[in-house]
Amino acid sequence: MLAKVVNTQKIVPAVVEFYDIAGLVKGAADGEGLGNKFLSHIREVAAIAHVVRLFEDGDVIHVQDTVDALRDIQTIETELIFADLATLFKQKEPKGKFSKEEGIRFDAIVKLKNHLNEGNSARTLRLTDDEAIQAKDLHLLTMKPEIFVFNVSEEQLSKQDELRAKIDTILKELTHFNEKPSMLFLNAKLENDVLAFEESDQKEYLNQYHLEETGLNRLIKTAYETLGLMSFLTGGELEARAWTIPINTFAPQAAGTIHTDFEKKFIKADIVQFEDFIALGGWSKAREQGKVQIVGRDYVMKEGDVVEFKIGQ
Repeated sequence: MLAKVVNTQKIVPAVVEFYDIAGLVKGAADGEGLGNKFLSHIREVAAIAHVVRLFEDGDVIHVQDTVDALRDIQTIETELIFADLATLFKQKEPKGKFSKEEGIRFDAIVKLKNHLNEGNSARTLRLTDDEAIQAKDLHLLTMKPEIFVFNVSEEQLSKQDELRAKIDTILKELTHFNEKPSMLFLNAKLENDVLAFEESDQKEYLNQYHLEETGLNRLIKTAYETLGLMSFLTGGELEARAWTIPINTFAPQAAGTIHTDFEKKFIKADIVQFEDFIALGGWSKAREQGKVQIVGRDYVMKEGDVVEFKIGQ
């Protein structure tokens, strides 16, 4: 819609990259399955989307022969804890004359070791701000935010009240999180089928299961929320583009995502909400109708802002 208003053929959407990493089984921390290769792949991601089987189907074999979502989640969490402990035990205590930062870092390591040895994940340990900064480069797996993606049957999907209650019961049993983790449910077969339909047919098909959008779209939105991200928009004849920034980003830093010089040379920005921009047909009418806000350095960007940055020389 933005592209039509600004009359451009080039659309650059916001991007969330998902990596399909398979192979984690019980004993992975000791080399079972893909073992350490699998775990090294997880270290590179910003968040973990853990796909959990919830559907029953005798024709689809489960690695442990039975379907037990809670057991499967706990198995994965335990393997991640073991992997983190292996990382922590490799860290050497600083000797001789060491810096304040090195001391803080090792204090954090000791706390984390003790905490994980008790079967807890790193994310449930309260470190001081300084300790958290020093521990960041450890890239602990159980420190990463996690999203549970429950793969359900069409029958389960048609009884969503029962499904949600079942998932809530599972999540309440987890002790690896300070608060209820992010989750969504989908049916993998349905997701594959719906991609072959036109957009209007997709909506009709999804409505049969009381869904407003595809699981992929819901996963992208959940990933954004989990990572604390949002998007703002720019549009002109060259391109219409969505830019990804952290929530609570100020206007100059948002400009800096387009080009690093823009942050330094930021003067002001013209802002209009996406809905007004589309309804009024672009900048000219939006300005005439008083819908354009002129903002300075202290403006906090909002989801869906359409922006023109004013940059100095």
